[in-house]
Amino acid sequence: MSTVIDQAVQARLIASAPQDRAVPAQLRYEPSDPFAVHIGFPAAASLDGADVAWVFARETLACGLIAPTGGGDVHVWPCGPDRTVLEFHAVEGVAMVQIDTSELRRFLARSYALVPAGSEGGHLDVEGDLAALLRDA
Repeated sequence: MSTVIDQAVQARLIASAPQDRAVPAQLRYEPSDPFAVHIGFPAAASLDGADVAWVFARETLACGLIAPTGGGDVHVWPCGPDRTVLEFHAVEGVAMVQIDTSELRRFLARSYALVPAGSEGGHLDVEGDLAALLRDA
């Protein structure tokens, strides 16, 4: 049986408007996708009124708690001792949120309890994925 980790967090949307605003977010980790973390934001947090979801490397999140990291669409860096910034790039623009570092550390600790760092490859179903790919071709 595979356990999925879902953890609600409070994010602070960093906006160009005079005030930042708090938005709920949902962190998710699935051992069936062991290298990735998912973060979702409700429709109220987006410009177009649709739910927003991002998937990026678990290692990016872990490293970003210590020093600036990331590339492409997702960047993560510490913002003082208590907050971490996640920056998301899309065609529509850039969004930045701050999340309590302690919440991110707790989420990562739970994910590492399921799939320790370095053992991710053992949780992949390469043969099953290849069979599905060939079946769909």
